[in-house]
Amino acid sequence: MTAIGVVETNSIPLGVQAGDAMLKAAQVTLCSAQTACPGKYFVVVSGEVAAIRAAVEAGVEGAGTSLIDSLVIPNVDNQVVVAMMGASAVGAAEALGLVETFSLASSISAADTAVKTAQVELIEVRLGRGMGGKSFLIFTGQVSSVEAALKAIAASEESKGLIASSVVIPSPHMDMVKALL
Repeated sequence: MTAIGVVETNSIPLGVQAGDAMLKAAQVTLCSAQTACPGKYFVVVSGEVAAIRAAVEAGVEGAGTSLIDSLVIPNVDNQVVVAMMGASAVGAAEALGLVETFSLASSISAADTAVKTAQVELIEVRLGRGMGGKSFLIFTGQVSSVEAALKAIAASEESKGLIASSVVIPSPHMDMVKALL
């Protein structure tokens, strides 16, 4: 996978329209198209960077005023795609990093930033189901790596002020780690 693109709307019908426009605009593969919480809809596509840019542009236009967020991630890290599909098993962790975002797209972008800037392992990118439209990501690594990832996410232009909160938990209790999965 070379790139992924995301369009997120606060309207299900306009989200479906945006997804349709994305798929018609360029040769891309539909990865996911679904509701995230009441009234929110998101579409994720993959493909070559130029095609993803064209698809997201068409999706943004199709979403109109219902657009919440959109993004294009060239050379997306494979950990991000795996973490979006569900939680990975985790053993004892030196530190846990959690980031809560106001949009699904910003959570995906934060996950990609984390794995590209620090030696951390993504556990999950949870996309807005039952969380009032928020999303969050969980990752693990050495305390210094988790802290570096959080600093990079906070400084990232792609976060667009959509980070709700974040925390580093050194030596997390395994019961809390299990509760997250």
